[in-house]
Amino acid sequence: MLGNLGLLAGLALLIFMAMRGINIFIASLVCALVVAVTNGLLIPQTLLEYYPSGSLGAFSFAGRFFLLFLCGAIFGKAMATSQAAKSISLAITRSLGVKHTLLVGMIVCALLTYGGVVVFVVVFTMYPLGITLMREANLPKRLWAAATSVGAGTFTMTALPGTPSIHNVISASSLGTDLFAGGWIGLFAALIMAGLGMWYVERGWRIARANGEGFVENAQDRRMEQLAGDLDNVPSWKLSLIPMVVVLGTIMLPRLIIAMADWSQSDSLFATLLIFSQAQPIIWPSMALILGSLTCVVLFPSMRRKMVEVFGQGAEDSIMPLINTAAVIGFGGVVTQTAGFSQFAQWILGADLPPLLSVFASASVVSAIVGSSSGGLQIFMQTLAPQYLEMGIEPEILHRIAAIASGGLDSLPHCGAVIATFMIMGLTHREAYKDMFMVTVAIPVIACLASIALLMALGVGVTPPA
Repeated sequence: MLGNLGLLAGLALLIFMAMRGINIFIASLVCALVVAVTNGLLIPQTLLEYYPSGSLGAFSFAGRFFLLFLCGAIFGKAMATSQAAKSISLAITRSLGVKHTLLVGMIVCALLTYGGVVVFVVVFTMYPLGITLMREANLPKRLWAAATSVGAGTFTMTALPGTPSIHNVISASSLGTDLFAGGWIGLFAALIMAGLGMWYVERGWRIARANGEGFVENAQDRRMEQLAGDLDNVPSWKLSLIPMVVVLGTIMLPRLIIAMADWSQSDSLFATLLIFSQAQPIIWPSMALILGSLTCVVLFPSMRRKMVEVFGQGAEDSIMPLINTAAVIGFGGVVTQTAGFSQFAQWILGADLPPLLSVFASASVVSAIVGSSSGGLQIFMQTLAPQYLEMGIEPEILHRIAAIASGGLDSLPHCGAVIATFMIMGLTHREAYKDMFMVTVAIPVIACLASIALLMALGVGVTPPA
């Protein structure tokens, strides 16, 4: 009983400390100690094994995925410094116009994140441009936050096949699948998330106009707007798309070539490279991101003059997202050592639920505990995924459904991405969390359940063991 109360207390304290802006490493360590003490775990083992270096330790995760975070941050920095990201944003804005401000925000964020630009860079790049749009459209900031989150933090993160997102890579590296696993059901879920998400924010804008609610500027907005700089001094949008095409092409082309012919019997260098691309879900997308970064250097003179500096800044930018994600993994690593987590695992695996619904429930709950979709997904893959494979769930379907499920209840108030978005935009949870909850929690949950319902109706995805 005390152990279960300790788990709840540790989770509640983590939510409270995260919302108060306390450093996530300090918060996760304190909460891990609360869980350890109340569950009878030895403090030396907790601090020196379970939290930092166990199979679900913070630095075990950081070491495994450091390369992907590093390359992703470098590519994001290259796209931002060269102003290629800004150029793409402006082109879409000018094409769709102010009356479609919410659609502009969603499309630009979706395009950039699917092309390999990390979420934080996308939000930070888009907001200074968005201020002008919001002012002209008289759009409440809370709805801009929600619309950009639809594009950057839902379907491109977990559902679309081929994306170099950490969620896609975690599933592929854990299950031996590739980045395109479960592609068709991922597209189905993506359509639901994008469609319902945009319907919700557009409906919210109509209600806001009827109630006389509009854009309210603050001092932070004026500071952020200055970061947009000269909007006329940007490269061509067509040129700016090329680095993203390079990233996605490097990931997708080997898959297309392999689909057209059997290369398994060939010992040529080209065949070896094709097989390598499918067998390395961390290294290959990392290479694609570096190729995209080098493409920025070739295409944009501003990058050629300070390539070493930009790459160095990108490397530095990779540290905090990696460490923050690793911190919640470390907390989860301690939680998984408790009797309460074992009881939960036994209960959910033994419950009279269809296997795919059980996957949804378990991945969602774990992501909610740590407040991170990538952290929750990593814990799920390490602790529960093997049992679901034994139940007969196809690896490709488990890859996609678990990834989509992890992107639902992760966005509770203590989610790092939610807190960072509100900080950048000068919003509070009281002002904006309701809309954020709808587009990043409720709608992804609906999309995941609809996808599971479709799979069950078609009778695919699960082969009962003999």
